[in-house]
This record gives sequence, structure tokens and C-alpha cells, in this order.
Amino acid sequence: MGRVRSAVLRMNKRLTIQLAAAMLAGSTLLSSALGLYRDRLLNGLYYEDYKVGIDAYTAAFSVPDFMFFILVSGALSVTFVPVFNQRLSTGNKKSAWRLSSSLINFMAMTTLVTSVLIIIFADPLLRYIIAPGLGESGMALAVSMMRVIAVNPFLFAIATVIASIQQAVGRFAFFALAPAIYNIGIIIGAAFFTSGITLFGVQIFEGGIMGVALGVVLGSIMQLIVSSVGLIGLGFDYEFKIFWKNKGFRKVLSLLPARSFDQGMDYAVGLVEMNLASRMTEGTIRAYQQASALHLMPINLIGVAISTAAFPNMTERLGQNRPDLFRDELQTVLRIIIWIAMPVAIITFFTRGYLVNFINNGGDMLMASLLGILVIAILFRSIYHIAARSFYAQQDTKTPLYISLVAISLNIFLAMWFTFTLKLGAYGLASAQSIVAVVEVAILFAVMSQRIPGLFSRDFWSAIVRMASATGLMSIVTYILVAVMPLGANDNSFFASFPKFALIVLVSAIAYVFVSQVMMLKEANPVIRRLKRLLFGNIR
Repeated sequence: MGRVRSAVLRMNKRLTIQLAAAMLAGSTLLSSALGLYRDRLLNGLYYEDYKVGIDAYTAAFSVPDFMFFILVSGALSVTFVPVFNQRLSTGNKKSAWRLSSSLINFMAMTTLVTSVLIIIFADPLLRYIIAPGLGESGMALAVSMMRVIAVNPFLFAIATVIASIQQAVGRFAFFALAPAIYNIGIIIGAAFFTSGITLFGVQIFEGGIMGVALGVVLGSIMQLIVSSVGLIGLGFDYEFKIFWKNKGFRKVLSLLPARSFDQGMDYAVGLVEMNLASRMTEGTIRAYQQASALHLMPINLIGVAISTAAFPNMTERLGQNRPDLFRDELQTVLRIIIWIAMPVAIITFFTRGYLVNFINNGGDMLMASLLGILVIAILFRSIYHIAARSFYAQQDTKTPLYISLVAISLNIFLAMWFTFTLKLGAYGLASAQSIVAVVEVAILFAVMSQRIPGLFSRDFWSAIVRMASATGLMSIVTYILVAVMPLGANDNSFFASFPKFALIVLVSAIAYVFVSQVMMLKEANPVIRRLKRLLFGNIR
């Protein structure tokens, strides 16, 4: 037992921003790889009315995920971390732990009630709001699966508070592992539960797509367990009580509604898109959802991972009353995110056929086309995460909310206009997303330039222009590589197509780093130093 505890303590050390970002990016990459394998398993399930079943599975997630996003998700971490760190910086640990206990208990109580309501009202929610275009067989399946998945908000809420405590104190090991563990649960469901479950020679579950729903619940339980292990060594003093008079708890509750509403409105766009997609041909819901998931992978890998790692330090700078250090750190992180996200978006565009082939054997023209439109959002959504967190670090959740309301209203308007008036189908949904991503970041930048003087200096914009030029030159290399190594008819399997994809990405990345160094972009220097150490470290 002592060895286990010491191993956990070694894993759960406080990390620098660079190491934390690398760990989060690595865990996101692992989780994304598992997600690709998960989707490939799901797309490989063959049975009667497969498209109906897979659309029903996708629709079943909508309400549980929506309630989790609106009640917990990012809303909790960005409101909890600044207040928690403020308590710790003043040496008031007792107040910090009472704040944590109160949030765990409050969120558990709130989401438990929510889960019960989802179970009760699953049928009318799906039939009249989420996916009215589903047929009767698909509707019945979606209702059953939603009732199983309804437990997710409750399990996720507790895990998220626990993970936020670790994030606040700079411990990211188990925080980073949790999403990958969740995907492993779903993979177990898709690989084993879909063929049925037998216990002591008695079949207790017949199988089918419902097995994936059971895997989702298994993944949620596993994620909660892993998150809880990360509390070892932090000195967390849990109390089964809500301290309503705790000032920190009341402060978080006052900040939570604006961010929750913002988060919920973001997800509401997804519900509108699902509603519209359900009125199109069978399989459109799944194709659009998977194209969206593919474009979110680099956003999570770059924007979310880096901004999550930087956020605790940004709040500490303001807690120390050093707005100058806050501004410098924000500018540095912004430049790094843009420097990485810009070429990734271009590489994603040219290799979208490969990416779709990884999760759907043989590819899917609709999915690949949708991903091609959504690559614009990869850059701007990556920027959005750190831009929004600059306000959250200042304990301002209302400004991003007001900007989101404008962006979300525009998104819904464009989605309906492109779909109903211009008859663009699913392409209209993707186009609306990309346009709004650009508009939202433009508005955020305009407000940030007023709020944080000197952030967008001449040097900053000069660097962005050089990054765009480097990306343009790299895109020529990527285009030539894809033309020389196209995705052929014999490349349907993952192992046949991945070597080509990896070579295209590797050569493109090397070209981009080289051009970046020629253009004197300082973001390339750490990569060059690491490569020199790797290649020539043992040569005197």
C-alpha cells in the first residue's frame, strides 16, 4: 500500500507550464487516438438498420451531455480555479477545502436530480426537440440508450470537481489520464458488450448497439476512480456537508451562472444542428458529429491543453497583483497556440481523406467534405480557449457570455438560413460553424485590446504575419506530398494508410519549423534545440 501511495505521489508532482502543457497534449493525443479507434469500432458494427442505430446512439448523448456542459464542464473549472487559488495564496487552506467539499456535494446533488429527470423525460425530449426526424425504431432505441447514459452527468460532475482541485494546484497527471480512461470504457462496450454479456453460463444481456451505452457508463465510473486517485497526497479534507456561508463557495456560485449559460448556449447550437441533421438523409447526424469530433481533436490537443496548463499561472499572476506578467504570459501563450494551430489546420485540410479513413474504413465523402469546411474553426477555436480564459482569470465570466450570445445567435441564424433557404444541407451547418468561429475571436480580440493595453503590439502582429507566411510555404509542401502519395483503393485499412499520413505530417512539420526559424520566429527555437539534442546529443 505504501509503495502504491509513493508511486502516486511521484506521478502527481507539481509541473511547470511547459511540462503540464506537454502532458495534457500527450494525454489528449492518447485520448484522441483511442477515440479514433472507438469510432472505427462503432463504424465497423454491422447489423440490420445500422445507420438508424448509429444515429440513435449519437442522439442519445445529446441531453446528458448538454446537462453536463451547462451545469459543470468548463464552467466549473474556470470559475473554481481562480477562487480556490485566491484562498490558497492567502494561506487559508481550511476555506479552500471547505469550498471543494461544498462544490462536490452541491454538484452531486444537482446532477443526481438532473439524471433522474432525463430518465423520466427522455422520450418527449428526443421526439419533439432533439431528433424529431428519427423513425420509430430509431426513436425507441435512442430513448433506451439515453436512459442508460443519463447517469453520466452525476458521475462526471464529481470527477470534474476532483479534477479541478488537482488542476488548481498544478497537478495534472491523473487529471490528464481521465479522458483516455473514459474512452477505454466505451471501447470495451463496443468490442465486447455489443456481442452480449454472459454470466455463469446465463446470458444477461443480448448485445447490439445498447452495449456501447453500457460501455459509456463503465467509462464514466472508471474516469471517476482515476480522478479520485489523484487526490492522494494533496491533503484534501473532505466533509459531507455544504458550507453555504463559505465566501469562496458563494463567490463560485455567483460566477457560475454566466459561464454555465455561456457553455450551455454553445451546446445548444449542437442541439439545433442535430435537429436539422435529423431531417436530412439517414446517417447525416453521425457523419456531421464525426466530422465535428475530428476537427475538435486538434483544438483539444492545442487550444484546450495549452490554455488549461497556463490558466493556473495566469490566475496566480493576478493574485500577486502583477498585471504586467499576466499580459506577457498571455501574449506568449497566444503566439504559441497560433504558431501550432495554423499549420495543423492546413495539414488537416489536405489529409482529411486519411483522417476520415481512420475512423470509417473506406472513407466517407460527406464526412471528408464537412471536415474540409471545419478546418477554419480549428485555428480560431484554438485561439478562443486562451482568449476566453484571459477574462476568466480576471474573474469576469460575463464578457465572454455576452460575446457568445452574439456568436451563438449568428450561428443558429446562419445554420437555418444555409439549410432551409440556400439548401446547402450538412455543408451549411459546417460553414456556419467556421464563420462564427472567426467572428467570435475577432470580437474577443477587440475587447481584449481595450482591457489589456499592449497585448497586441506591433511585434505580435509582425509575428502572426510571419507565421501565416511560413504556413503558406508549408502548404505547398503538403499539397505536393498528398499528390505524390494519394489515398488509394488499397489503402482502406489503418495500417496501409497510416504510414503515408505519418510521412506527410512529419515532412510538412519539419518544413514548417525550418521556415519558421528562417523567419526568426522564436517559437521554433525550442523545437530546433530539442531536435539537435535528439540527433546530435551524443556527438562531441
